Amino acid sequence: MPIDKMIHLPDLSFIRLCNEEYGINRGLYNTIDLFFYERGFERIVDRRRNILYFLEHIQKNTDFKNNRAKFGSGGLKIKIEEYLVELKKNRVAI
Repeated sequence: MPIDKMIHLPDLSFIRLCNEEYGINRGLYNTIDLFFYERGFERIVDRRRNILYFLEHIQKNTDFKNNRAKFGSGGLKIKIEEYLVELKKNRVAI
């Protein structure tokens, strides 16, 4: 499914997609969503697009065990900040 269709899924379907494709449960999704919102991504479609790009980014750059990302204490915040730095450098996904 193209990303432009994924970002318009109903909430529950989008959360299930994040779980099935990236191993992100609802609680972790809500935390990621809040991080992006607090960093200025107020429109839901912008947040969702960047959440999907972020999840792709960590899937490529993080060890996954049993199809689940392991962040450790404070690791999620670090990974989001790294993604945002890269985003600014590349001007991608906004």
